Amino acid sequence: MDNFAEQLVTREPDSSDRFKAMALFVGGALLTLVLGVISVIMLFSGSSLGFLFGAALTAACGFATWRLFQNTQVEYEYTFTNGSLDIDKILAKTRRKALITVEVRKVTDFGVYSDSAKEASDMTVFSATGSPRVPDEENGETKKPVNYYADFPHEEYGNTRLIFTPDEKMLGMVTRALPGALRNKIK
Repeated sequence: MDNFAEQLVTREPDSSDRFKAMALFVGGALLTLVLGVISVIMLFSGSSLGFLFGAALTAACGFATWRLFQNTQVEYEYTFTNGSLDIDKILAKTRRKALITVEVRKVTDFGVYSDSAKEASDMTVFSATGSPRVPDEENGETKKPVNYYADFPHEEYGNTRLIFTPDEKMLGMVTRALPGALRNKIK
């Protein structure tokens, strides 16, 4: 029987992300407006070719602004299948990009992540954390999600660390697939 679990987490934007998104939106809207005004001026000055070029440029700028603004909405999907954990990044709920695949049996260290966790200087770090608001079983309130890390060797990236936010089901699947020494360390 296959061991399978999926989880979707939404990356909560911090103040820096919100500022970048707002600056992108305002800057793109202003540039689109300026290009639109210039193309209208070209129309009234008798330059129909200039107007067509300006209108096309205005439309392209407006579309690019909308598309880039949409890309600020990021989700991560964790898929666990028979000891393999796949992490995908989803932009604007439409485009998916595979980030990394982890063979859980090859994990060398695993645990709750904190800012004080030591990382090797040659380590490649993938952060795929999010905020799945998980209801607390005892009192029904939402509890703060916990980030975990997994260190492992990877063919392409070398010494690698994955930081992610598994729910109870995903954490159970990953824990059962860990090497025995790590499983005993966690318990």
